[in-house]
This record gives sequence, structure tokens and C-alpha cells, in this order.
Amino acid sequence: MAIAELKFDKEAFLSQYWQRKPLLIRDGLAAFSTPLPADELAGLAMEEGVESRIIEQCDGRWQQRHGPFAESDFQSENPWTLLVQAVDHYIPAVAQLRQLVDFLPQWRVDDVMVSYAVDGGSVGPHYDNYDVFLLQGEGERRWQLGEYCNADTPLLPHDELRILRDFNCTQEYVLGPGDILYVPPGIAHYGTAIGECTTFSLGFRAPRLNDMVSRWVDRLLEQMDSELHYGDSHIEPVTRAGEIRTRDLDRVRAQVQAALDEEVDSRWFGELVTEPRYDYVHDDDDLAEARELLRSGSCFVALSPAARVAWQQEATGVRVFANGESRLFAESVLDSLTTLCESWRMEDKDLARCMALPDSADMLDYLLETGGIYVE
Repeated sequence: MAIAELKFDKEAFLSQYWQRKPLLIRDGLAAFSTPLPADELAGLAMEEGVESRIIEQCDGRWQQRHGPFAESDFQSENPWTLLVQAVDHYIPAVAQLRQLVDFLPQWRVDDVMVSYAVDGGSVGPHYDNYDVFLLQGEGERRWQLGEYCNADTPLLPHDELRILRDFNCTQEYVLGPGDILYVPPGIAHYGTAIGECTTFSLGFRAPRLNDMVSRWVDRLLEQMDSELHYGDSHIEPVTRAGEIRTRDLDRVRAQVQAALDEEVDSRWFGELVTEPRYDYVHDDDDLAEARELLRSGSCFVALSPAARVAWQQEATGVRVFANGESRLFAESVLDSLTTLCESWRMEDKDLARCMALPDSADMLDYLLETGGIYVE
């Protein structure tokens, strides 16, 4: 699917809508044909290791079941919705949908979830803590939008589902094939299938601030001299036995703040945001075969659909992140690296040129070992 097919003013979107307010992109993908029919989605949900669930309404109550499923699980008389997470990891044509949002940082994209619903099927009114583009596949779905929500917004009692207790509709749209609805974090939304339908949800990861602080502090502690201690060389005489004085606390705060102001190696952030949804474990035999194929030159390399790959430029070179790991390379790898990240693949002259440079060839081997790329 070519990105040119997306009818979208990127600059206007980023300046007016991104993380601010919803936007309906009517006929965003002209003549869109779903890359994954409903029966194939159901087949995927029947496989071990694929994260899937069914949400249905029964007697006014919301219920959720987790896969893998059998054919009988799709025969309920109640309105139900099947949701399959990270479908882009398994279906290359679905992974290509991520290119629709390539004007946003790649490390922000989480996955493509695909849902199928029977007539009236829904997951209930809810809100997310991340941005999402809702691309309508087959059929139609009615989307109702509500107000901004947060942790204080009342929810219905449920062990797993976070369904809003109260929902006040402020906007309503019916989406058909190729229509796209962008919903920013915190905005309540409620989708209901009109007949059978499928929806592709391009979700964005948003690391929690407490996770970022934790990673940053961990990195700071790694760098800090463990022999540094609190000091009070200009201490004043004690007047009340046992007291921790305000001036003592001021001295503590000043020393702690001085430690926090120390420059911290920034690789912690790239390692955090490239952590994979599912753990990657390589097979030694497969890795050896891939390396041999890469050395032969009769192949192409491509970003793995499930991989998280990013990079940042540093004073001493280019740090490459892959699936939560990082390694520093010479700046000479930058051309090959950006080509790979932009095109998602490298072959022919580009690949030969990359393999002819020791540093770039080493970078490809690192990406191969960490699951960032595959070769064919």
C-alpha cells in the first residue's frame, strides 16, 4: 500500500489535532480493500501465542474471554467483538499500514490491532491513554465521541475492562471502508458495528512518566560514584537534641539536586521505547543460516514486523536501538541505517554497498542478532 494514497495534510494535523482533538478523515484511503478478511482474523485468534480476546454484552453486562479460541467461540447469540493484538507482527500487509503514519516518530508506533464485530458488537464506551487511528476495513461502524477522561472518571465495576460508567456523546460519525478517525489520549469513544465489520487500530505507545523516571534514575545510579556520601563541613551547633533541622534538610536537598543535575547517558530512553511487546528469542541455527545468506549477497534484508528499531546521534557516533538493546556504531553507518528505516528493506546496490563497509556490515549483524531485521 502506497503512502501517497492517504489523503492527509500532515502539517495541519500536527499543528491543530495531534494530542489535542479528534479528526475524521473521510475516505482517507481511496478504494481501500482490507488486507485481512474476517475469517483469516478468526483463524489467527485460534493460534497459540497470539494475543486475542472476545468482548460481548450479555443481559446488559460486559464479559471478556481470552484466546486462543475454537470455532464454537464465534457462535454466540449476543453482540460480540473479536480483538486480535499486534496483527502487524504476523501479516505483512497489515504491517504496511504503519507506513500511513510515517510522519510521526517510528518509536511511537505500538502495534496494529484488528477487530471484527457482528451487528451491534462493541467493546463499550472507554478511553485510552494513547493516540489511535481507527481505520475502517469491511462494513460500517458508528463511532460516538465524548468528553475528556482521566483516572478520576467513574468506571463500571469489572476486573479487566475499563468501561465508562457515564458516557455523554458530543460527536457521532459512521465510518465506511477507508475512513479514518483519529482519537487523542483521554477522549471517550464508543464504537458499535452496523452489520458485520472490521476495524484496524493503529495505536501509539506512550511510556509512563514513572517508568521514564525509574529508567533515568537507574542509569544515573550506574554512573554515580558509590563512595560519595553526605557532607556537612559547615554544620551549625545543635540546640535541640534529636532534631532534624530545616537547615539539615536544605543541605540534603542541595546535595541530592546536585547529583540529579549530573549529565546522564541518554541511551536509557531509546532502550525503554524500543522494548518489544513480546520477548524475542533467536534460534542459533536460524541465525547462522541468516548470516551465511547475508554474506552471500543473494538476498535482501528487511525490518522485522515485530521489531522496535530506532537510533540517535551522539558525539562519538550513532547509537542503534533494537528490541530494548543498544550499541554504538561509527557515524559512517548512518546512510545505510536511514535507508533501512525509511524503506523498511535494503537490497541490490544499497545492500552491497552496506556490506562492503565493515562498520555497516557489523550494524546489520547486530540487527540480525537482536531480531531487528530478517534476510531472505
